[in-house]
Amino acid sequence: MPVRLLNSSVLKWPNRSEVDDAVRAWAGTESVKHPELCGLAYFGSYARGDWGVGSDLDLIAIVRESGEPFHKRALKWDLSALPVPVDLLVYSLEEWHDLSAGESRLARTLAREAIWVFPLRGAFFEACQERLRSST
Repeated sequence: MPVRLLNSSVLKWPNRSEVDDAVRAWAGTESVKHPELCGLAYFGSYARGDWGVGSDLDLIAIVRESGEPFHKRALKWDLSALPVPVDLLVYSLEEWHDLSAGESRLARTLAREAIWVFPLRGAFFEACQERLRSST
């Protein structure tokens, strides 16, 4: 989280490089805790480079499958090691496929902005990525 400088009321907010390093380290740790993790990316202001004081981190995790309702999935992930507040979206591979096949605003945003820190591998992922790229 942001740190207060000594004897100052000014907060030092983590920059993009610090957040990227933290997300990559966190992904390595979480991939052990969550072996169902197939891919992890961040998007939004940190990916675009227009973050500022108070910006949160938008993460998308792709898991093999999940029996949990969509709105409860992120609760199983420990986000406390990340230096800024986080919005985590957790999609199953099937949901990711459906998302990438559609033309939603989120799909277009992810195609444009997503920075993959724990990439999915294989033909299925490549096909999904191609669909996302071609929809923009």
